[in-house]
Amino acid sequence: MTIKDLPQGDEIAQIRQSVRKLCDSFAPDYWRKLDRENAYPSEFVSALSEAGYLSVLIPEEYGGSGLPLSAAAAILEEVQRAGANGAACHAQMYIMGALLRHGSEAQKQEYLPRIASGELRLQAFGVTEPTSGTDTTSIKTFARREGDTYVVNGQKVWTSRAEHSDLMLLLARTTPKEEAAKRTDGMSVFIVDMREALKSGMTIKPIRTMMNHSTTEVFFDNVRVPAENLIGEEGKGFRYILSGMNAERILIAAECIGDAKWFIEKASAYASERSVFGRPIGQNQGVQFPIARAYAQMRAAELMVQQAAGLFESGQDCGEQANMAKMLAAEASWAAAEACVQTHGGFGFAEEYDIERKFRETRLYQVAPISTNLILSYLSEHVLGMPRSY
Repeated sequence: MTIKDLPQGDEIAQIRQSVRKLCDSFAPDYWRKLDRENAYPSEFVSALSEAGYLSVLIPEEYGGSGLPLSAAAAILEEVQRAGANGAACHAQMYIMGALLRHGSEAQKQEYLPRIASGELRLQAFGVTEPTSGTDTTSIKTFARREGDTYVVNGQKVWTSRAEHSDLMLLLARTTPKEEAAKRTDGMSVFIVDMREALKSGMTIKPIRTMMNHSTTEVFFDNVRVPAENLIGEEGKGFRYILSGMNAERILIAAECIGDAKWFIEKASAYASERSVFGRPIGQNQGVQFPIARAYAQMRAAELMVQQAAGLFESGQDCGEQANMAKMLAAEASWAAAEACVQTHGGFGFAEEYDIERKFRETRLYQVAPISTNLILSYLSEHVLGMPRSY
């Protein structure tokens, strides 16, 4: 069943049920094997794509479903709640915004229908660099205009899924930083056809991490990108990237809610079933309370995710809510992970229970795609009016 085949009525509820059914067809052994081999879940991503779940935000006239952000959030939440890993494909949802909002009609006609059908994969997001980190205005990758092409030189890092993507959304300088009127000026966004770039100067180096995240370094050595692949106006790319970050935070927060629910369900079930000293361990308040507190944290964060998504969909400013949703949801998923491991004791570290894998995966979200400290800095300055700290 694809998303277009779902019955009318409560569409989000139907989407949740259908996603969960799809995820159930990928048994835990599938994810354990991938984790051991540090391999990409190609079959899982293809199944999501073929069912239409990765194109929910693409308008119907371009072959997508044209659904709101809350539908995409529900999909990613259910993927995580099923014990799967949406990080293998979630970027296609949130980096799509730059093309949808700022791309030309020709670019939309060229790429969106083929992305919606699964013919093209848009998963790679080339922003972060080794020397800039989250200080995006300090990037050094440079795209120099030469006639009808731009020549790109530089390096990106933490470019996840680069080896499994046909297209990359790339942020590069087109004006030297010292010549830009403002530090946020002089950067541009490009659609890079990675299939062509790999033939002419692009190289990809995998980075092995504590979780199976398919992340890489990408090097550009005189890579030529057609000028027609520039999104929007030259030099305005930073604001184009920023315009999609609220969606990114909301969707990642939804994933964290899914993770938290998975951990809480696992911990609650085990605490009720496991007996020591002649009684279920869940009868002890020392076991009950961390799980119950994690549940309360998750429910509060879930409400913030829903509020942020509602504001986003109505076109209102949701920077405060999106950032808080991401921070609170990441903290809630980590609290649930801690409670789950502690409840299972030694078995929490055993591969066959899947907890240690999910434990490693959910820890990432307090660091990426934006760290908790930077969210606190944002709230301090932009919401509470305190002096800028960086």
